[in-house]
Order: sequence, then C-alpha cells, then structure tokens
Amino acid sequence: MHMNSAPHLLTEDRPEYERILDDALRHAHERPDLAAVGERLNPVQLRTMAMAATALITAAAATEYEHYVKAREEIRAAAARDEGGEPDTGQSGAHQSGAGIGAVITVLAPMLAGTAAVIFLLIGYILKALDPPPSFADTMVGAGWFFTAATAAAILVAAVGLLLTALRNGSTSPADEEQGEELPEDVARAREAWRHALLERGILPFLRDALADPGAAPAARIPHRSANRIPKIGYSRPDFSSPDDGPAAAPRPTFTSPDFTSPDFGGPEHELD
Repeated sequence: MHMNSAPHLLTEDRPEYERILDDALRHAHERPDLAAVGERLNPVQLRTMAMAATALITAAAATEYEHYVKAREEIRAAAARDEGGEPDTGQSGAHQSGAGIGAVITVLAPMLAGTAAVIFLLIGYILKALDPPPSFADTMVGAGWFFTAATAAAILVAAVGLLLTALRNGSTSPADEEQGEELPEDVARAREAWRHALLERGILPFLRDALADPGAAPAARIPHRSANRIPKIGYSRPDFSSPDDGPAAAPRPTFTSPDFTSPDFGGPEHELD
C-alpha cells in the first residue's frame, strides 16, 4: 500500500461502507442539506450512484482508511506470531484430527447402536415366537435392549456436546460481530476516525452534490461543479458540428461526356454515286 495513493477499499470493509451509506440515506430527512431526497432523486437512485462512485467517495477518507488498515494488519500479524511462535510438533494437527474423529463417533454412535438394537430385538422376538423358541432367543432380546440403552446414552452425550458447542460459539460470536469491543484501543480509534471521515467528507458531500442540480437524475446530466465527484451514468450522442468557421470548400470538379460526331456524315443526299 503506497502512501501517495488512495488505498483500495478491501472486500471485508465494503459492508461497512454500505452500512454507513444506508444509515445516511435512512436519516437523510433529519439533515436540512439532504431535505431534497425523494423529490427528484429517491434513496434507491442515490444509493446506486454512490455505489458506482465507491472509489471516489472512499478516496476522501483515504488517509484515515490507510491508518486503520495498517493498524489492523499489525494487530493480526502480532496475533499470528503469538499463535505460531512455538515450533509445530504436529500436536496441533493431531488435536484437530482427534477432535474430528470424536465428532464422527458422536454422530455415528447413536445411529449404529440404534440400528443394532432394532435388528437384535426384531430377530429375538421373532425367534421367541417360534414353538419351541431357540435357546439363544433370550440372548438376542437381551442384546437388543443393551443396544437400546447404548443408543439412549449416545444421544444424551451428543446432545450435551452440541449444547456445549453452542454455548462456546455463542460466547465468542458477539465479539466477532462487534469487533470494536475486542480490538485494541488504537485500532478502534482508527476505525472510528475512518467511519467519521467517510461519512462527513465522502458520503454526505456526494449526496449534497447529487441533489444540488434541479435536473439531476441517475441517467441525466451531472452538475458541472461536481463533475469530478459524481460519475456519469448513461450515454450521450456525440456532438457533430458543421465547419461553419472553416475555409470554404473548394468546388468539386465536374465531368462532361465528350462530343462524338461522325466525320462527313449527312443525309441521303450526301451519299456517293
């Protein structure tokens, strides 16, 4: 990222840009300078224009955005160094592999135990219905009830595991969604400064300029005084003009067909004797 050029808005920050823009349009009626919203340009048209001019609008807060991105990258790099500071002995991969196997067993155990319970109970009671019943019919029924109990226990363990996972994810997800609570103070200040600059120096001036021209429309002409800020939307016919002030055009050469006459040709009175 170069200091002498406006940084490009990163994909992860584009939703934040859209949120600030939507908030500005939603509360436009509270600002006297945006009171014309809805008269000639509605919020949807203004949003379309602002999204097309994202690069121009965000350039107004380029300094604050560059500082924010730099601070955020430094924090992420430091966190990555802390996590990967110790040599990788393969224990992390083994732990992840073990966790994956445990999850598979947790899911498959109730299914397998339940299937075995149904099979043993079905076969056992069918054998007991015979006359005389085989001696191992009671054993089959006992095995079926054992697997039934195992199925219930596996379902209980899986439910507890899902509950613990949900509680653990629930305790961390708000921090992921609201990063301002978890970010260091300097990064949070840099992000807030970028948000404020983006709104005050980028989005609001753009909306004011778009509403300044009485004939402004998304596909119409753009105000001349803000032509460098608002992108042109639509196409205009090229202006062709006749060279009124140029030198007079030279006369075109004319061509006439040659006059062909036959030599010494007359009427019948000139026929030779």
